[in-house]
Amino acid sequence: MSSLDIRELEAFLALAEELHFGRAGQRMYVSQSRVSQLLRSLESKIGARLVERTSRRVRLTPLGDQLVAGLRPAFETIVETIEEVRDVARGVCGVLRIGFQGTANDQVMNAVALFQSRYPDCATELVEMPYSDPFGPLHRREVDMAVVLMPVQESELVTGRVFSKQPQSLAVSSRHPFAKRDALDAEDLAACSLIGVHGPAPEYWRRAQAPLATPEGRPIPAGPTVSTLQEGLAMVQADRGAMLLCYPTADYYGRRAVTFVPLTGLEDSFLALVWHRNHETARTRAFSQALTAAVDAVR
Repeated sequence: MSSLDIRELEAFLALAEELHFGRAGQRMYVSQSRVSQLLRSLESKIGARLVERTSRRVRLTPLGDQLVAGLRPAFETIVETIEEVRDVARGVCGVLRIGFQGTANDQVMNAVALFQSRYPDCATELVEMPYSDPFGPLHRREVDMAVVLMPVQESELVTGRVFSKQPQSLAVSSRHPFAKRDALDAEDLAACSLIGVHGPAPEYWRRAQAPLATPEGRPIPAGPTVSTLQEGLAMVQADRGAMLLCYPTADYYGRRAVTFVPLTGLEDSFLALVWHRNHETARTRAFSQALTAAVDAVR
């Protein structure tokens, strides 16, 4: 078989994902006709059709599906390996985008400062992520790493340092009967409605933030759902329900109309540094090391 052109493979993978010649061309910064030309060349070398194209739709042939399944992970490995070697050759430089939910705590900011002191040629960007979508920005490559609330059960993500162990508290309206209590037990949650999360966050993660039952199995009424912490606190303030928050977050977002009552009987809150296993670079490894050093420094 004639030698393959990397652009042919790139065009085929772009077309397999977009199923549109024009959009595939836009991704590659080439014309639609150039994508067609690259595809024809690849099909000629393979000796079979990979894509069926009509006036109304574009779809892969069964052979095209087979090629995508085997080619995509190998192609991504090649691209990531080249980027990694280039990073090593240049040193840790460029831009590292770090996502966070709600607020970046002192440990994260200390890690950023340490990373910047170690690698002055690499800029850091802090990106606030939607509370309702803790993992989407990583999958979409909008951020390189993210600090998220546990749990993390995503098979494509690597969980790095788990840190910031914090007790839970219950945010309630100052008019709520619980606001007069010095402390609450998890079983008390059966007597209030918990504000939940709506959006693309996986079910297991949403249930961790707003469980459906107490540890002893008593049902917890479901309250309204929100996509941001600010929306949730507004609901609490309006006495539409209660919300689980770790103590530092509660302290940061404290407001006069909301009372944060210490809560026992639930697992403590933890944060984790995560990144996509296919997008690991010298920059992500360096920041992971900086975060570990920053966390260990205050233990």
